[in-house]
Amino acid sequence: MLPIWITMILFSTVLEQMYSTFVEQGMVMDKRIGSFEIPAASFQSVDVIAVLVLLPVYERVLVPVFRKFTGTANGIMPLQRMGISLVFSTLSVVSAALVESRRLQIAHAQGFVHRKVAVPMSIMWQGPQYFLIGAGEVFSIGLTEFFHEESPDAMRSLCLAFSFINDSVGYYLSAFIISLVPLFTARGGSLGWLPDNLNEGHLDRFYWMMAGLSFLNLLAFVFCAMRYKSKKAS
Repeated sequence: MLPIWITMILFSTVLEQMYSTFVEQGMVMDKRIGSFEIPAASFQSVDVIAVLVLLPVYERVLVPVFRKFTGTANGIMPLQRMGISLVFSTLSVVSAALVESRRLQIAHAQGFVHRKVAVPMSIMWQGPQYFLIGAGEVFSIGLTEFFHEESPDAMRSLCLAFSFINDSVGYYLSAFIISLVPLFTARGGSLGWLPDNLNEGHLDRFYWMMAGLSFLNLLAFVFCAMRYKSKKAS
């Protein structure tokens, strides 16, 4: 069970980007929607909307469909839900990387590189990355289900506690990774990937790195999940 838990930590690490680098990215984009200007942090509401919309769709539509094929009450197994959540989290940072690559292209084309100003690219382009991570959250509940179903009866409370601290560990890992990035990228006079002025940086490379790590983590999860022997099967 421990290897499965470890592979889910990176989901929380990607989730934490919604509260940090996604917001930083949004602050250097055009935040005007019509006659209104919205704070970059408030765009996290897209994640909430995604969960509110997709959760009933999953429960009322997808579960009955899956149930016909799998014969299980919940439609799909917890491990399958966890795997889907990792796919969505990977796609989220891929989307963020593509948006940032385009944003930097505009910054270079319009001479904004050395100016700490917003680039004329609508913050609405961030919508997919928030929506995808929200979709991942809908399926990430599989981690709690997994520990509830698979843990020994005498250790169920302890195992469930591990599932709940997954977010905390993932957030600390995110902070650790972000702290390491300048050490390896800001050398020889280079400002690195994450300078104060993102127009001079390469936040897109950070996102691509996270996407690569997420993909490798997904492969590790699949490897562990395929070799996991269910408590029910034993």
